[in-house]
Amino acid sequence: MDASQLGKLLKDSYENAPKTEKVTMIHLFGIKYFDEIKQSNISQIIEASGIHSTYRTELGKGIKLAKYVSVK
Repeated sequence: MDASQLGKLLKDSYENAPKTEKVTMIHLFGIKYFDEIKQSNISQIIEASGIHSTYRTELGKGIKLAKYVSVK
């Protein structure tokens, strides 16, 4: 999966999240797509998603969490 496809998935996750859980969905995205994200450039994924560039930090947190947690 390339950065453009990951960006589209991230945008969908973010836009379809309940208002109070948007950042949580960014973390979850980082956990779910850890392997694919590592093959791409995080900045390009954020840019392709159209969400604010400051969410790069939140995506990074999700990626770090991926080593320790799994999705139910």
